[in-house]
Amino acid sequence: MAPKGIKKDGKSKAQALKALKSVKRSTWRQSRKPRYSTVFHRPKTFEAPRKPKYPRLSAPSPQKLDHFQIIKFPLTTESAMKKIEDNNTLVFIVDVRANKKQIKEAVGRLYDIQTQKINTLIRPDGAKKAYVRLTTDYDALDVANKIGII
Repeated sequence: MAPKGIKKDGKSKAQALKALKSVKRSTWRQSRKPRYSTVFHRPKTFEAPRKPKYPRLSAPSPQKLDHFQIIKFPLTTESAMKKIEDNNTLVFIVDVRANKKQIKEAVGRLYDIQTQKINTLIRPDGAKKAYVRLTTDYDALDVANKIGII
């Protein structure tokens, strides 16, 4: 029964039915987003950049191998002397961690000579031996005299 004092006309009845309909079911509809992958990956979240209170390293570490550490000493055995005389080659015991480029640079800095090529091997006692072949501009005998091998 309608409350007294309110007229029943078609306009208000239609308005009431419309309100009833919208109350019964919402006008807003949510559609489900299609998922194309069978695996769930957690979404990426915010990662704050690091703001350390103090530096973890107080000073940068020095270079492990400088040219004085790379070349330990020249070898003065008979076979090494034969190499100096015949093949224009100097023989050094070098640091095991040094590679051919480092050996070449160290020999160039220490003795002011240019090398043609370098062969290396690791001896059974664990030391690394480097055969340093000099260019034709330099004589291994003169360099050996200058170093103090001979």
